[in-house]
Amino acid sequence: MTSGHPHGTHGTHGAHGAHEAHPAERRPPLLAEWRDAVTPRAVALVVGVLLLQLGFILSYAGAFHDPKPHRIALGVVAPAGAPAGAAQQTVERLNALDGEPLHATVVASEASAVDKIKGRDLDGALVAGTSGTDRLLVASAEGGSLSGALAGVMTPIEAAQQRTLTVEDLVPAARGDARGLTAFYLAVGWVVGGYLVASILAISAGAKPANVRRARVRLGALALYSIVSGIGGALIVGPVLGALSGSFWTLAGFGALVVFSVGAFTMAIQALTGVLGIGIAVLLFVVLGNPSAGGAYPGPLLPGFWRVIGPYLPPGAGTSGIRGIVYFGDAGTLRPLLVSIGYALVGGVVLLLVSAARRHSSLISSAPA
Repeated sequence: MTSGHPHGTHGTHGAHGAHEAHPAERRPPLLAEWRDAVTPRAVALVVGVLLLQLGFILSYAGAFHDPKPHRIALGVVAPAGAPAGAAQQTVERLNALDGEPLHATVVASEASAVDKIKGRDLDGALVAGTSGTDRLLVASAEGGSLSGALAGVMTPIEAAQQRTLTVEDLVPAARGDARGLTAFYLAVGWVVGGYLVASILAISAGAKPANVRRARVRLGALALYSIVSGIGGALIVGPVLGALSGSFWTLAGFGALVVFSVGAFTMAIQALTGVLGIGIAVLLFVVLGNPSAGGAYPGPLLPGFWRVIGPYLPPGAGTSGIRGIVYFGDAGTLRPLLVSIGYALVGGVVLLLVSAARRHSSLISSAPA
């Protein structure tokens, strides 16, 4: 009878339970699902990001949490008619201060001291007077915190000797360049542009160029971008904002070099390490480069590690080069130029060599046995 069929069907369900899910519908255990959703590669990348984040905090806090003057280059000029050796005695007394905040040397005359400050060989000069008043010559364009720190060291020393100290700024920062920081921000902008454009090219077309020709194309595209970036940055800080004036084309050319050097070096790192190269670039140029660049605190106010590495990383070389071009008649720009050229050459050569080796390897692997 038809009435028995439902009963039989019901009995079958009863024997095997209400409804048993198809194996494909069963949810895997939580641990298995976690392993399926989060690959070891993703875990490694997340750990890398965490380390970069902590390194960022450590580097910035380590560099800036307790700035102290260290061996600030100070010239000492004796007053006219002073006995021989008077300036040397002052130098020895200043160099014996606890913590070595100053590195004082004797300078023959005020004119020589002025030349050395404008040539960036000295951070300041103490010109002793004969009437109880001494003058401290500084250049705030090198960084307002540096000239302020130098005055802060010298003022109590002079007061203890019942002498008056007046501060004269030989190379002041421009009105639109608060505390001389525009050079730092401009350098950071150029550096960021360099490694970002290299990273975008790597993401869109692969971190490792397939052959030398493609590597050359990337370097050519980077060169065009660098020229536009250099001119654009110089326009913004110059005619647009009025923060840094003069030497427009020299500044734009230097900016193009900075952008190209950072971009080429980043491309080389990516060609060697793949996507990991982006993290390495951030480590070099942001985590280590920015706090050591001499922006907020110039080198003599930074702890030893950051003080040493700063001039040899693009943000520091860029900041120093920009200040030299704009304020000091190109004085002190040789090292920033050489550092930037070095990064550009190393980056370009390594990128081409890696691309050539990759092409050679692919030809060998595809050759018939």
